Amino acid sequence: QVQLLESGGGLLRAGGSLRLSCAASGSIFSINAMGWYRQAPGKERELVAAITRGGSTNYADSVKGRFTISRDNAKNTVYLQMNSLKPEDTDTYYCAQGKSGNNLAPGNFGSWGQGTQVTVSS
Repeated sequence: QVQLLESGGGLLRAGGSLRLSCAASGSIFSINAMGWYRQAPGKERELVAAITRGGSTNYADSVKGRFTISRDNAKNTVYLQMNSLKPEDTDTYYCAQGKSGNNLAPGNFGSWGQGTQVTVSS
């Protein structure tokens, strides 16, 4: 069973940048799609960005042009570079592993990390 450990969250002002990291263990990292979700209290979890095993990506409209997902299969790590952050980006961000390599639909993700908090002040 895969274990996912997120890091890199924090508190910053609007306009700033953060890079989140997610280290995976316990599975063959390179064969599965990976994704980043976010969730605020009382709201549904939202798929923010996803990447196939081959490196194709998909983004939520709200983050296109500001966030970039990438993966380093040699390090079993997926990243989320977040630029031009806005207060509405404040959420807990979760790393997730896909059930297959190329399906980036939200329902394809079934293993989750514990989350890392991102807080953006105005």
